[in-house]
Amino acid sequence: MMGFLSKIFSSGAKTPAQKSIEPEVAAAALLVEAALADGIYADIESDQIAMILLESFDFDAARADSVLAQGEALAEEAVDAHQFTKHVKKLPMDQRISIIEGLYLVAFADGEKCPIEDAFIRHVAGLLHVEDVPRAGARKRAQARADGQSR
Repeated sequence: MMGFLSKIFSSGAKTPAQKSIEPEVAAAALLVEAALADGIYADIESDQIAMILLESFDFDAARADSVLAQGEALAEEAVDAHQFTKHVKKLPMDQRISIIEGLYLVAFADGEKCPIEDAFIRHVAGLLHVEDVPRAGARKRAQARADGQSR
C-alpha cells in the first residue's frame, strides 16, 4: 500500500542525493550554495568558484567552466547541503579541507562578512567530517588570501 501511494505522489525524478554526481560537481554546487547563502550571487563569486575549481582539482579552464555550470544547475534545485556532501565525502580529507577553504574564499569574495555564510560553512564542514581545527586553519588561509587579493 505504501509503495503504491509513494508512486502516486512522487514525480519519479531523482533528487541530487539519489543521483550519481561526480564529487567535483557536488563540490561546485556547495561552492555555489555558499555564494547564494547571503541571497546574492555576484560575478566575483562565480569567478572565485572557477578559480577554486582550477586550483583544487587541477582542471583546465574549459573543464572548470563546465563543472561550474553543472554545479550552478544543481544548486538551483537544491533542498539542502546534505545532498551534495554525500558525494563530496568520497574525496580524500585534504581535498575536503581544500573545499572548506574554498567555501571561505567564496564567502570573503564580496568583501563582506555574513553570519549566514559562516553558519553554512560550519554546517558543511560538519557534514564532511572536517574537524574544527582544520576548518579554522582553512578559514585563516582563506582570510589571508582574501586580504592579499584586496590590496
